[in-house]
Amino acid sequence: MKKIFYISLILLAFGSCKKREFVTLNPNANTEVSLSATQVVLDENQPQATALTVSWQKPDFGFQAAPQYAVMIDLEGGDFSNPQIFPAGNALQKEFTNEELNAKLLTLGVPANTPTNVLVKVRTKLSDFKTLDSEPITLNVTCYSSYLDLSTDWGVVGSATPGGWGSPDIPDLPFYQTSDPDVIVAYVTLRSGDIKFRLNNSWTTNYGDDGADGTLEANGANIPVTAGTYKITVNTNTLTYTIEPYSWGIVGDATPNGWNGPDIQFQYNPYGDNWKAVATLNAGDIKFRLNNDWTTNYGDTSADGTLDSDGDNITVTAGNYIITMDLNAMTYTIESADLWGLVGDATPNGWNGPDEKFMPDFGPDQGKFYLNGVTLTAGDVKIRQNDDWTVNYGDDGNDGTLEAGGANIPVTAGTYNIVLDFSVSPPTIAFHQWQ
Repeated sequence: MKKIFYISLILLAFGSCKKREFVTLNPNANTEVSLSATQVVLDENQPQATALTVSWQKPDFGFQAAPQYAVMIDLEGGDFSNPQIFPAGNALQKEFTNEELNAKLLTLGVPANTPTNVLVKVRTKLSDFKTLDSEPITLNVTCYSSYLDLSTDWGVVGSATPGGWGSPDIPDLPFYQTSDPDVIVAYVTLRSGDIKFRLNNSWTTNYGDDGADGTLEANGANIPVTAGTYKITVNTNTLTYTIEPYSWGIVGDATPNGWNGPDIQFQYNPYGDNWKAVATLNAGDIKFRLNNDWTTNYGDTSADGTLDSDGDNITVTAGNYIITMDLNAMTYTIESADLWGLVGDATPNGWNGPDEKFMPDFGPDQGKFYLNGVTLTAGDVKIRQNDDWTVNYGDDGNDGTLEAGGANIPVTAGTYNIVLDFSVSPPTIAFHQWQ
């Protein structure tokens, strides 16, 4: 009886199984890809215009299928292990605007203003377990820089500057172009001391002021200054200059120092001709003002991202932010961000913080962060994110290479420019002491 019962169970089990159907992929299935052009020069003056169209045919898979497609681009010689990927859904083509393609290719590592070969192919996804890749096609493309280039060859040098009268580690403080081709401008924080203006970090061409009258003379006398933050304007045609106190800041009960300041300082961003600040804010209100003073201040009366003179307070929630102020368009943005900071008994606020915040690079050196003019005492420091120990770095070998959770970094007393570089692996840190 037991044998008959077991056999019945086996028969029932087989009877309950559904019949599976197997399909065979056509071995000749292949996605044939074409480009609207094999040489493309991307046009920064028409960012939304179509620069390139990648098209393909649906392969004969040998069965009914609903594939999903994606265009993949890699550098010539690459193996597509880390490409730029552009999902296309079930469409049979992908159009790229100048702006979209340029941004992705720069991220890939294609240099600006240089004709460069890249490889393009289409990946066909049939399931989570099966994909087909087309043969790669070569595209020659010339990208444009996505950043403004307001740099000049002029700089500020002297005992009042971080690099002193000349340092291999700290270059002269830079001048930038303005809308007037004869006028250049520098935004600088100086110590009490002397300055001069020179070309290419060299003494071959330099200017001072013999009569202290605002007129420059070749090889002229040093220009004395007192400690402060300034805007220096030079007319290279008339050889005249002005130096005026100039700093933009954020003030308010949402800031660490409240409505009385000192304000959280903005830094000029020459890659966007705007001003940037990194800030950890409390829930509350802020405004923007010039020179830590209420004579010139901006709020936002309509809460629409537009700066209004003497406008209403701007309400913020607690968090870590990158704040941008555009004085050309008279607009601002407040964006949440993870911030890197310097903490330790050598810093002004000790091991409990708030930390001294690094400013990200907003130009071609993305992944680098800068902390300029920080005054440290003899002691130790570390790097951490968002004033918290969850993510922190030290230096186990005291060799400039950072390790997650690594050892404290000893420093001597002084004022420093510090460069934190997360664009390399492992990340690095460099301390440049003011001369």
